Amino acid sequence: MRVHPRLDGPAVAGPVPHPGGLPQVADLLTGRGVVVLSGAGLSTESGIPDYRGATGSLRRHRPMTYQEFTASEAGRRRYWARSHAGWRSIARAEPNAGHHAVQELRRSGHIVAVITQNVDGLHRAAGTLDTVELHGGLDRVLCLGCGRRSTREELDHRLHALNGPLGETSFRANPDGDVELPDELVAGFRIAPCEACGGILKPDVVFFGENVPKPRVERCYALVDGARALLVLGSSLAVMSGLRFVRHAAKAGKPVVIVNQGATRGDAYATATVALPLGAALTELARQFGSV
Repeated sequence: MRVHPRLDGPAVAGPVPHPGGLPQVADLLTGRGVVVLSGAGLSTESGIPDYRGATGSLRRHRPMTYQEFTASEAGRRRYWARSHAGWRSIARAEPNAGHHAVQELRRSGHIVAVITQNVDGLHRAAGTLDTVELHGGLDRVLCLGCGRRSTREELDHRLHALNGPLGETSFRANPDGDVELPDELVAGFRIAPCEACGGILKPDVVFFGENVPKPRVERCYALVDGARALLVLGSSLAVMSGLRFVRHAAKAGKPVVIVNQGATRGDAYATATVALPLGAALTELARQFGSV
């Protein structure tokens, strides 16, 4: 017996989630109607590190917060310098076997929708064009003044013209696209304003400390409400933005299977928890269902 939190109150006693394997995931997909919630663990095989795994980036660096970005030019300079240096690593990343398998299972109808916490755009690159990007996408830029959106590629060219080949360095990018830089490089970095109004440019992503737009959250709830089951892939569910959908599904009595290397904050709500490498496991599932 394990004590786990209630959906709406104090901890209560409940059954230990069933440790499963590939058959449990296959059983879930057999019934179709499955919504996927993916996290950074799905992109590690594409060379993008996660936040909280054994080698997660939160062990090495402090990610930008919305409050710091909006409050000071120094904070924005720090973000854009580091992000400009790391952007090309993100831009060069390609979907891995896991992303492609998810798309094949989406195409075959076993998966009916994909929600991702990732900002790398790799689900879209693999062909899952209707992916709901819960935290936005690094390939887009938003002006906080006039609301104009532009491409990150366009901004990259402008920052390169202002600062030289900073983006051509060999620093390793973090999941949010930035890298560690020496203070002297950050101090001399020049920020590009919005071309339309001269306002502050921000990546079109949800920073730590920032709320996911309400219509996007409501859309995700609607997808979970319309699903038969929820499959979590590569997320520790450490933040509420993803965990709330696991809790919502469990409260509605829907099966929840979590595939992740390591414990997650949502394990107490899961029908089964599975520790398998995602690329190989998802490829095998797609093969079983005749999708590849």
